[in-house]
Amino acid sequence: MTLELPPYQPLPAPPSSSRELLELPIASLHPTQMCVGLAEVLNRHKDFSAENPEDRSRYLKGRPVPLVRSGAGELWMVDRHHRLRGLLEVQPGASAWGYVVLELATDDPAVVLANLRERGWLYLYNGRGQGPLEPQALPANLSGLEDDPFRSLVWKLKQEGVIASAPLIPFHEFRWGAWLRRRELPPFSSLELEAALPTARAHARSSDASHLAGWKG
Repeated sequence: MTLELPPYQPLPAPPSSSRELLELPIASLHPTQMCVGLAEVLNRHKDFSAENPEDRSRYLKGRPVPLVRSGAGELWMVDRHHRLRGLLEVQPGASAWGYVVLELATDDPAVVLANLRERGWLYLYNGRGQGPLEPQALPANLSGLEDDPFRSLVWKLKQEGVIASAPLIPFHEFRWGAWLRRRELPPFSSLELEAALPTARAHARSSDASHLAGWKG
C-alpha cells in the first residue's frame, strides 16, 4: 500500500481567550494517529522534567489541544500527541487544556471516526508507513502509539529550521515523512538520526519538495 495522505480540512485556530479552554485529564483523550516520532517524545519528556508546575501549566495553556467531542462526551485529540505523550511519561495523571473544533451528536465511536476520516483528521498509517488501516485500529490511548523514525527525522529538520511549522495542517509532519519515505536515505532510527540528516536536509531543501507546506528552500 502506498502512503498517500488524503486531502484535509484545516484545523480551526485556538480561541483568543483562555476562558474558552477546557482542562481535562490527558489519559481520557483518544488519539487520531497510530504513531509518533520517539525522538520528539524524548525531547518533550526532557523539557517537562526540567519545568516547575507553574511554568508547565502556562506552557500547556498557551498550546491547547484541538478536540472533537461526541454526544457521549468522549474526546479525540487532533494534534499535540507528542507533547502530551512526553508529559504523561513525566506525570501519568497530568491534565492539559483543549478547545472543541467539532461537536458531533452521535455517541457511536465508529461514526465519529468516519467523520474525522472525511475531514482528513486521522493518520491511519503505522510506524513502518503501512496503511491506510481501518480507523478501529487506532490505539485507545497515547501509550499505544508506535514509533515512526521518519516522523522523528522531520521533527529534527523542523528543529534545525529546514522545514517551517504549519500548525493548522493536520499531520503536517507526517506529510513530510511520507514524502521522505520515497527518497533514498541511509539507514537510521529515531535514536540515531545523524546518518540520515545530511541527505534528508538536501531533499527537504530541493525544489522537488516545494509543493509541501513548510518548504523553505
